[in-house]
Amino acid sequence: MIRSVESPWIVAFGLLLLLEGIVPFLFPRQWREAFRRIVEFSDGQLRFIGLTALIGGLLVLAFAKFSP
Repeated sequence: MIRSVESPWIVAFGLLLLLEGIVPFLFPRQWREAFRRIVEFSDGQLRFIGLTALIGGLLVLAFAKFSP
């Protein structure tokens, strides 16, 4: 018998893994090259990318919470 998933955290984690796995599965060579480039970024560049991702995530959550 299949249990329904009740925790939104489990669903969110599953979606995260799904989205994170799509690019390396479909385009492994390009993913590897992009990863090599990212490793060479400076700390400031990585922080900017992290901050942009945080703000984007907060905007998505705010939109989901306050949309009718």
